[in-house]
Amino acid sequence: MTTKSTVDELNLNTTRAWVDIDLGALLRNGEALAKHARVPLLPMVKADGYGLGVIPVVRALSKLNPFGFGVATVDEGREIRDAGVKDPVIVFTPLLPAELPRLRESKLIPTLSTPSGISAWTECGGGPWHLAIDTGLSRAGIRWDSIAELADLLRHSPPDGAFTHFHSPELDDGSMEIQESRFREAIAALPARPALLHTDSSAAIVRRSPSFWNFVRPGVFLYGVGSGDRAALQPEQVVHLRARVVELHDLHVGESVGYDATWRATRPSRVATLAIGYADGLHKAMGNRAEALVNGRRVPVIGGVMMDMTMIDVTDVRCSVGEHATLIGADGGDVLSVDAVAARADLSPYEVLTGLRQRITRIHR
Repeated sequence: MTTKSTVDELNLNTTRAWVDIDLGALLRNGEALAKHARVPLLPMVKADGYGLGVIPVVRALSKLNPFGFGVATVDEGREIRDAGVKDPVIVFTPLLPAELPRLRESKLIPTLSTPSGISAWTECGGGPWHLAIDTGLSRAGIRWDSIAELADLLRHSPPDGAFTHFHSPELDDGSMEIQESRFREAIAALPARPALLHTDSSAAIVRRSPSFWNFVRPGVFLYGVGSGDRAALQPEQVVHLRARVVELHDLHVGESVGYDATWRATRPSRVATLAIGYADGLHKAMGNRAEALVNGRRVPVIGGVMMDMTMIDVTDVRCSVGEHATLIGADGGDVLSVDAVAARADLSPYEVLTGLRQRITRIHR
């Protein structure tokens, strides 16, 4: 994996494949969410900033004066600390008691919900922590109707914050309102109300304004993925994945492309080989399903995505060796959004973005 902060640091003419990361668009997406929510942001920057490079992402989003940042592991939090970031960093994945001393050493904030976890945190010296409350996702946290089980511990070691996570904030099915009611019930059952309460992920943020709580936790919206055409806010495109054309081949009718011959020419065809594959984060599911932009025109990905190469049908477009194709993002007047790319391949947008953590060169503009 190669990371470059500026375009000047490498010669794009010799780069086989790369992802352009528009930090200006990232920042504007954050600004739009903060204006809509009217409370501070706690951007989620786990999984190496959703695959885009956590340190450049954090430095860009720091201009928004966020409450802090959210990660999934102690190592992710330590990486941010090692870069000199002093803002609060909350680790949202449940932790083993043995991890807590290292977390405390890095001045990270754990999310806890079990008697053993809360006791272990206190025994290792403690500090700020947030109580995870499960209101229906059934993933992590104390059940909303079981708060009494922790009452004695919470009196002795009260949390600085409490939160829950919605399971379907994109859906207008009433589930978000049910979960929020459960969260309020749980908060009322605590021995003391924590100073910091938070529930809203990206899809929940765009559903209402202002937020009911102390800060919001945007994730995928920041990186250019929206919550559907009916959402109140739409993000700008942040990611532009490009690959160089390294060979061209002319095929006769009936000739095949790729392993297992999953695509055959139904007419005389010209095929371009791109220097990108699943080892670069282009998911295998995109074979025979995805599109690319070549000189501003859409062309199909044909055959299976290979480890290092991918083929596209350029029969109807101008194309030469050395030019690039765009597999995510903008070229000319057209855009292949992360949402659209994911939908064509039956993938989650999260899979598409975090796959870019692999050996692909990153260029932060």
